Amino acid sequence: MEHFFLNILQQVASEMPQLSLVDEDCGQLESNDDGYPITFPCVLLGNIEAEWTDLGLGAQKGRCTFTARLAIDCYDDTHMGSGTEEKIAERQRMATHLYRALHGFVPGDASGPLTRLNSRDFTLPRGIKVYEQTYIFEYHDESARA
Repeated sequence: MEHFFLNILQQVASEMPQLSLVDEDCGQLESNDDGYPITFPCVLLGNIEAEWTDLGLGAQKGRCTFTARLAIDCYDDTHMGSGTEEKIAERQRMATHLYRALHGFVPGDASGPLTRLNSRDFTLPRGIKVYEQTYIFEYHDESARA
């Protein structure tokens, strides 16, 4: 499954060159430690989960989910009348761009296309806006066959 994950990371990086960082989600946004530098805007992929069905003879079919988190620093004052209200729309467009980069993408020969399952946005301390999207895809795994 690791090659699927790398293919998804590469897809995001190639489709969204305006990002300063595309990486595995290792809790960088929640960390108060300055040891792992994070720059914005970025996309972090993680929280991979799979439900497996046994097909027999060492083969399994998995329904895999993962999250893609677009994080943007919001240093602009965007209240109505500030003159920078357009920054709100820019952030929304970037979240839509991430969706377009991933929805329908096929990460490997033994997988189906990515389908967005749900999305949400939330804020973190220090003025960070996060647009989180959860994707699902099917994967046919025959790696147990020897």
